[in-house]
Amino acid sequence: MRILTERLALSPVKINHLSDLFRIYGDPKTNHFNPAGPFPDLMYTKETLEHWINHWQYYQFGMWSVTHRKNPEQILGFCGLTHRHFMDRLIINLGYRFAVDAWGNGYATEVADGMLQAGFEQYELPLICATVREYHHASTRVLLKAGMNYVSTIKDQPEAPACHFYQLTREKWYQKHNFFSVATAC
Repeated sequence: MRILTERLALSPVKINHLSDLFRIYGDPKTNHFNPAGPFPDLMYTKETLEHWINHWQYYQFGMWSVTHRKNPEQILGFCGLTHRHFMDRLIINLGYRFAVDAWGNGYATEVADGMLQAGFEQYELPLICATVREYHHASTRVLLKAGMNYVSTIKDQPEAPACHFYQLTREKWYQKHNFFSVATAC
């Protein structure tokens, strides 16, 4: 199964993505806004990847690798929809992270749109949420461009800046995109 956007191809994560996952999530630059910091080592990365693969097996959706359609061998980043505990509630979280050399190309907005569409149209999720640190302006713009709605600012970790909480319902998605469809190939 793959999701194709205008420029990108998204595929479910696989165990052979380990080195790319560590390259991206282990990079301090890609974790500037993440209070947990970069992945510390390959063992931690492997555990995370196995968790993501198990999420796919259990829920039939999850994290995707992102490549450019013209260069499918190079992973640019990862994105997806996952169950996550946030402030004592279980949410479906939209997340994405890209290698530094992929920044500034609009890929995050493109995958956010693709993930929202897949979440609402393919997986029929009723609500998708996202969190972003209050000073992460680029990611805030991505969520707003994708049509997500600001809900509140939450101090979720004592030592970290507050985060902004966003959400979008399937009903609002369909109101906005009643004639829009992204090509999806199996």
